[in-house]
Amino acid sequence: MKKVLFVASVTEHLSAFHIPYMRWFQENGFEVHATAKNDIGHNLEHCDKFIEIPFCRSPFDINNFSVYRQLKRLITQEKYSIIHCHTPMAAALTRLAARKMRKNGLTVIYTAHGFHFFRGAPLLGWILYYPTEKFLSRFTDIIITINKEDFLSITDLNFKCKDSYIVPGVGVNTESVIDSNDETKKKLRKSYGYSDNDFILFYAAEFIKRKNHRLIIEQLPSLSKKIPNIKILLAGRGELLVEMKKLAEHLRISRYVDFLGYRRDIPELVAMSDVGVSSSLQEGLPITVAEDMFAGLPVVVSYVRGHKEMVIDGFNGYFFDINKPEQFSDKIYELYKYPEKRVLMGLNAKKSIQKFSVENALAAHISIYKSVIEKDETIS
Repeated sequence: MKKVLFVASVTEHLSAFHIPYMRWFQENGFEVHATAKNDIGHNLEHCDKFIEIPFCRSPFDINNFSVYRQLKRLITQEKYSIIHCHTPMAAALTRLAARKMRKNGLTVIYTAHGFHFFRGAPLLGWILYYPTEKFLSRFTDIIITINKEDFLSITDLNFKCKDSYIVPGVGVNTESVIDSNDETKKKLRKSYGYSDNDFILFYAAEFIKRKNHRLIIEQLPSLSKKIPNIKILLAGRGELLVEMKKLAEHLRISRYVDFLGYRRDIPELVAMSDVGVSSSLQEGLPITVAEDMFAGLPVVVSYVRGHKEMVIDGFNGYFFDINKPEQFSDKIYELYKYPEKRVLMGLNAKKSIQKFSVENALAAHISIYKSVIEKDETIS
């Protein structure tokens, strides 16, 4: 039986985004293996064999040498037909470890969920990540990108992979989406302890510098004066969570912010909200913003790569310049002041986001997988 290996830094990534793809391989006769650092404490669905490897996020961590050796041993022993790797460090070490086995017919696929070098990126991103990704591309058969800018970069910057594709992200599971209508909002708000009169913003993101929670929190003192019934729900965990809580206390706006931690009820939280927001400094193709739009929320998001793939300014949401944070407040206030505009944009969001469903994303990936499988069968 042929084997496929899915690789990511943590199992939460695989569990959140890649189960439909693992299921497809199982249904098509593959033995499915996965490797990651197990951070969720339970088994992965549609995974025949899980191998825990403690991947590190930092390229400078000395443990990367041990991780590389474990990967090389695993890949040599299992003789995989296909490896699909995700997340920068896990993918980098996997591609290095798989070099020899590629000569024996192994196909290595890497999905870039947003290169760290892009137009307007900090110089450090270009210095560190661009030469690294370009070097590793020669050990990659296929690079999959999830936005146009990254896809064009592969050609424009002369990457050495054999093939490259663009797909509509990993896709939103539409079966889990809850429509954000008046009746649903009323029912959910009652169960969660919020008022019908609350004006609720929702942001699901890890508390790291890139997600830029600080911008939103620092706008709340002025926003709360114009919108006294405003609430911002922040779902997620991360290294900056404590710092952001202290910032909210320092600004005396804690009563307007609910830090929710890691949640498994995101569809319910989205459905009872009025506006989805994101202040991220960079994105690949943010699944959380797509989930907001699938539920029928208008969104107010930073004008960065990834968001640009989904949002049409003034149609299904608003952009704001991260260097002009007052624009965030202005757009939020406009949606508060004109509820009919909020409703119309929400309807437009729901219609325009459909191409980012998991069904469409899976179809795009299946086409790529089939081309690899058919090529292998022709060679053998």
